[in-house]
Amino acid sequence: MLSGTQNKWEELCGMYQSMGISRQVYEFGESVAEELKERFQEIDRVAEYNQCKVLKAMQEEKVSEACLLGTTGYGYNDLGRDTLEKVYASVFHTQDALVRPQITCGTHALALALMSNLRPGDELLSPVGKPYDTLEEVIGIRESKGSLKEYGITYGQVDLLADGSFDFPAIRRAVHDKTKLVTIQRSKGYQTRPTLSVQKIGELIRFVKQIRPDIICMVDNCYGEFVETIEPSDVGADLVVGSLIKNPGGGLAPIGGYLAGTKACVENAAYRLTSPGLGKEVGASLGVSASFYQGLFLAPTVTAAALKGAVFAANLYERLGFAVVPDGKESRHDIIQAVTFGTPEGVTAFCEGVQAAAPVDSFVTPQPWDMPGYDAKVIMAAGAFVSGSSIELSADGPIKPPYAVYFQGGLTWQHAKFGILKTIQSLADHGLLDSDLRKK
Repeated sequence: MLSGTQNKWEELCGMYQSMGISRQVYEFGESVAEELKERFQEIDRVAEYNQCKVLKAMQEEKVSEACLLGTTGYGYNDLGRDTLEKVYASVFHTQDALVRPQITCGTHALALALMSNLRPGDELLSPVGKPYDTLEEVIGIRESKGSLKEYGITYGQVDLLADGSFDFPAIRRAVHDKTKLVTIQRSKGYQTRPTLSVQKIGELIRFVKQIRPDIICMVDNCYGEFVETIEPSDVGADLVVGSLIKNPGGGLAPIGGYLAGTKACVENAAYRLTSPGLGKEVGASLGVSASFYQGLFLAPTVTAAALKGAVFAANLYERLGFAVVPDGKESRHDIIQAVTFGTPEGVTAFCEGVQAAAPVDSFVTPQPWDMPGYDAKVIMAAGAFVSGSSIELSADGPIKPPYAVYFQGGLTWQHAKFGILKTIQSLADHGLLDSDLRKK
C-alpha cells in the first residue's frame, strides 16, 4: 500500500503524464529539482529583499488609489504616471525616471536613451563586444533609416577577452575626446558569453570614469532587474534602461519601457520621446497605471520564479550533454539560459516544447521567420498573455551557428518547470535524445 507522500507523488506524476510528459522525463526532472532546494532558498532570499525594496518605495512615495486611475489626451497632471516614475527612481536609487507606455519595447527604450544623449560628432563606445542584434540598425552597424550613423554619431567597439573578461588596455585606447557615451549590455543577447554581474559592471564603470568622469555610462538592464539585490545604478551607472514586458513589469504590464538615471539623462530622453518644450509633462497613461504598479510590485517574486526555471534548465541540459551558459553551478545575473544544440533541429524542437507548454496558443507550431531587426531567421516560442512578453515562459534563437536557443521567463516556478520538461520531451520525441535521455 502506498504512503500518503507516495500517493501524492504518483498523483502529480499522473498529471504530468496526462499532459504529455513521460514518467522517465518526470523522474529525471524530480531528481534534479530535489538537489536544487538550497539554491532555490537563496533565490527566495534575494526576492524577499527586493520585495521589501519595492514596497518601501511605494510606501515612501505615497502610492494611493488615485494613482491607479488613467488619463487620456495630453495627460497633464497625471498623478499615477508621475508617482510611478518617483517609485522607479526610488527603487533604482536614481535622481529621476521615465516610465511610459509610449515606449514600445526594450529596443525603443535603448534607442531613446542613445538618441537623446548623443549629438552629431559624438562617439558611442561598447566595451563589451557586439550589442544585441536589434541595436545594430539603431547604431548603424547595419544600414538603416534614422540610425545614429545617419546623424553623424560614430561607433567604437572593444570585444571581451576569450574568457569573457574586459580588455581594459584596449578600452583605454578606444576612449578619446569624442567618446560621449559608453553602453554596457548586461545580458548576453544572442551570444554565449557570460552575463555581467552588477559587481563587474561597477568595475567597468569605475575604470571608464577614471579615464573621463564626464562620459555617460548607460546599462542595458534587460532581463537583469531584481536578479540581485543591487542594480547597475547602485554602482555608478548614469542610466539604466529596460522593458516592462520583461522583469520589472511582473507579467502584468501590457507594454512599456523605463529609463532611470541622472536628472539630465532622463530629461533628455523625455524631450526626445515627446517634444522639445514638453518633455515629461505630456503622455497619458491610458488606463495601464494599475498594471504597471501591480506588475512592479510582483516583479521580485516573478523574477525569482523565472530564475529558478533558468537554474533548473541549466542543470537538466548539462546532464543531457549539452553546452549551457551559465552552467548549472554558476552565479546568476539575469534570467536567460542559453543551450547550444549545434543543429537547427535542436533549436526548433526546444521551441516547440516551450510553445506546447504555453497557456495561450499551445496548439501552434513555431516557425523561423525574417523578424525585423535581425540578420537571420529567428524562431520564437511564446504563448503569452502579453504578446512577446519574455518574463512569461518563452524561448527564441537565430537559425544560424552555433544554433543556440535562449530560454527565459516563467510567471511561476511550477510553469517554468513544466515548460522545461516539455522541451526535453520534445527533443526525445524528435529522436534527438537516446533512450537514456542523453544527447545523441
